[in-house]
Amino acid sequence: MVESARRARGGGGAARRAARSAVSFETARYIERNIPNFEVLTEEALEIIEHNADTVLEEIGVNFPDNPDALALWREAGADVQGERVRIPRGLARKLCATAPSTVTQVARNRERDVVIGGKSLVLAPVYGPPFVRDAAGGRRYATMADFEKFVKLGYMSKWLHHSGGTVCEPTDIPVNKRHLDMLHAHMTLSDKPFMGSVTEPSRAQDSVDMCGVLFGEQFVQDNTVMTSLININSPMTFDDVMMGALKVYAENNQACIISPFIVGGAMAPVSVAGTLTQVLAETLAGIAYSQLVRPGAPVIMGAFVTSIDMNSGAPTFGTPEAAHITYGAGQLARRMNLPYRSAGSFNGSKLPDAQAAYETSNSLNMGLLSGVNFMLHACGWLEGGLVSSFEKFVMDADQLGTLHHLARGVEMDENAQAMDAIREVGPGGHYLGCAHTQSNFREAFWKSDLLDYKPFETWSDEGARDTQALATARVEKLLADYQQPALDPGIREALDAFVVERKAAEPDSFT
Repeated sequence: MVESARRARGGGGAARRAARSAVSFETARYIERNIPNFEVLTEEALEIIEHNADTVLEEIGVNFPDNPDALALWREAGADVQGERVRIPRGLARKLCATAPSTVTQVARNRERDVVIGGKSLVLAPVYGPPFVRDAAGGRRYATMADFEKFVKLGYMSKWLHHSGGTVCEPTDIPVNKRHLDMLHAHMTLSDKPFMGSVTEPSRAQDSVDMCGVLFGEQFVQDNTVMTSLININSPMTFDDVMMGALKVYAENNQACIISPFIVGGAMAPVSVAGTLTQVLAETLAGIAYSQLVRPGAPVIMGAFVTSIDMNSGAPTFGTPEAAHITYGAGQLARRMNLPYRSAGSFNGSKLPDAQAAYETSNSLNMGLLSGVNFMLHACGWLEGGLVSSFEKFVMDADQLGTLHHLARGVEMDENAQAMDAIREVGPGGHYLGCAHTQSNFREAFWKSDLLDYKPFETWSDEGARDTQALATARVEKLLADYQQPALDPGIREALDAFVVERKAAEPDSFT
């Protein structure tokens, strides 16, 4: 009788097994680092790069093509505008950037999933932009809206991922001028994590703002940042009118923009680390300053997407020492400007989720953590230099993001962590498996993968001798089978549906 009562209270082995197999929708809070940033540049080096960046802006300048409104704003601010070239007097860009906030809080429709971008935080978001997808069953193919929705669901189900992202793949079966509506609708209805807006045309940015008005309320959107969107600079030193038009819409509506050069070293920037950092700083200074001309105080994130190039093939390379030096250095420059920083990701050039992909991704993720990145786009799913969103790679990377959470905690030094009671209890020649300290701490002591195999050889062989890709395929299937759509007010859902239908009917389809 006593034994059966104890089992009822404790649950026994069956209850533990049930708990392990239960569907979990837990999402870890965004990372707050308790470890120092890794800094590669001396004070002298930083001052040289900052001086040279100001020289670039003042003497060489940047281009704002096909954008008379932007040129007028720069002229009014005191820049030398000749044609489309804008030369910015030394110190002016930095002075304008000073009105940008040091942190950005992005609100999610589930307020428990709000994220803070800046300071010691690290927010992880999935891959962005690939036109192709890959999985073990179907191989490499053009992405569809069905693929997009699967990635959103996987992102929602991934514990260590804080953000739903934006264009997790490019759904090529939907017209170019309308697919942003379906993508935003998917993020808003299939997940309750924060998401990104469209930047492919200013009117699509406005659609993004308007849809957020339906989801959150129009005044709420004006008072709060509910989107973070990616504004790429066309390196070297060109700010095209489409991206700047989207930036203008978001800045005017209090929505955050990642203002980020897109640089392949040796092609779009110098081959040297110092030269690339100079160009990165000049470009981000000009872009962030422009956002503040549009609206002082507009939320922004300083970005740096930088990779090197294979001088034989011309292909971009990832996970390299040079990219790490630039990422570390750009982090130092961002902190000196007191701005949030975006960089790094699950970068690799491999065609498959194989050893090359794992090595390069591991290098890239760890340099992101140590460089002080606050917003890491492409944190999971990236393959083939960003051309492919891989389902297996998505869950492999999403699992490994847990290591970043645990590394960022640092080393605890409270009485429990010192473990003196355990050392006294065990003494010389014993073992710690059964001691009280181990029994009290074993559940949370070590990070545990939800994907990788640590079983004995015989068990692994009996279960099919599966490699990591096979394990990842099974995990994709399980997460999608376990997925349950987060609740959304029916009236809001109907209004979002109606908005999409109305906007799609307003213009003919275009695939260009």
